[in-house]
Amino acid sequence: MHFITIRNRSNHDQLFKCNGHYNGGRDLVVNANGEARLEAPDGTSGAIIAVHEGVIGEQCEITKCGWMGNDTIDISNICGAGGNMTCQQVGDPAGKFKGHETFMQACNNAYHKLSAEKKNQLNGHVFLDGNGNVKRIGAPKDFQPLEEFVRTFANGRTYIGIGSWNSGRGNPKDDEQSAAGNGSKDILITYSDGNAAPDPNQGFTSLSVDAAAFLSLAATPGGFPGQPSPAGPGILLTNHSSKTNKYFFYKNYWDGNGEAGANFDKPLKDVELGPNQTVHVPLGLDFKGRVQRGDQQPATWGEFQVKAADDGRAHGDISIQQGCDCAATVASTDGTNVLNGFTEDIIRDAPAAALDKKPNGEKTLASTEGNWKGPGNQAAIDWEYQKLGNSKAYIKGGTGVPDVASKNNCLHFTFYVV
Repeated sequence: MHFITIRNRSNHDQLFKCNGHYNGGRDLVVNANGEARLEAPDGTSGAIIAVHEGVIGEQCEITKCGWMGNDTIDISNICGAGGNMTCQQVGDPAGKFKGHETFMQACNNAYHKLSAEKKNQLNGHVFLDGNGNVKRIGAPKDFQPLEEFVRTFANGRTYIGIGSWNSGRGNPKDDEQSAAGNGSKDILITYSDGNAAPDPNQGFTSLSVDAAAFLSLAATPGGFPGQPSPAGPGILLTNHSSKTNKYFFYKNYWDGNGEAGANFDKPLKDVELGPNQTVHVPLGLDFKGRVQRGDQQPATWGEFQVKAADDGRAHGDISIQQGCDCAATVASTDGTNVLNGFTEDIIRDAPAAALDKKPNGEKTLASTEGNWKGPGNQAAIDWEYQKLGNSKAYIKGGTGVPDVASKNNCLHFTFYVV
């Protein structure tokens, strides 16, 4: 059995939310200058999240004994910050840790150097104490100027934001620091209002690689650092999110020349992924269908076939014809470095006329093709073409979007869930 130790080096009690498998999902208060110890069996995943003024902030995201038996841990500030947090595998050198040990101090110093115009732009996203110093920030994932500000002092030290504004690919410095550790070990999380380094006398030792090298590695067989390599026919599947999600695979009822009979109600299998987790999902060479988050419509579809009859390769694309509940991308894993899809949250600012809901109440973009709920939604069509153009995902009609092919019969689908 392995354990997570949460060490609170501040002079006040600190509240943490425990998501996923840890502490039974219950909140936890760690006393001032105290510790808490949680069971962390191999195969578990979740997050330990600091709470400030009732608002979630910095968090440690954990997957125990994941791919090849290695732990994956990182510090994320995508939801905000109000304190300093680091994490490391117990037994690692003192300076080998994830996170920015003086995040809030660096944030305050950077804020005071901003022009009045920039400070006004961050109003409502940066919160000050009675002395005019930064006490808390909001979620960089929700506000581009805030993400850009945080990157000025913490880029590469913590997961900062979605980094995919204007349909960009995302910031490699975020994923880079999420690389897996070495083996399965106990995990130490250190929280502090001051220096949160595991050993405050030992500074941070950079573990990063340069962005160009990282992007090259990300596009080659094996994918991102610490993530699985293709292991036979099927797909690599990534949950790019701070929450656990379940993904369902649907095999077409029938297949024809350029068309197929979509299966809405009989999934072949489902896979649950923890935050920012990637797994290889094996599938037969005859699989033709889709993967989607959850089992309800409307939903974003990752459409693919494992082995095409004409060229023997896997082929895939992203479709939002039956609605859109998140961004998604599809990439080759055979070294050809081909990627398509989108990473921007196009739901958040969509006009009301373009929106729909799943039966569970989750907000989505409506179907553009129409189904049992009626004809296609023109407002959704217009909005999606405005945001994405006509080459990133199927919006209307069955042609015109370049697919992604992989000769090793394995594609990589990533779902970006806000």
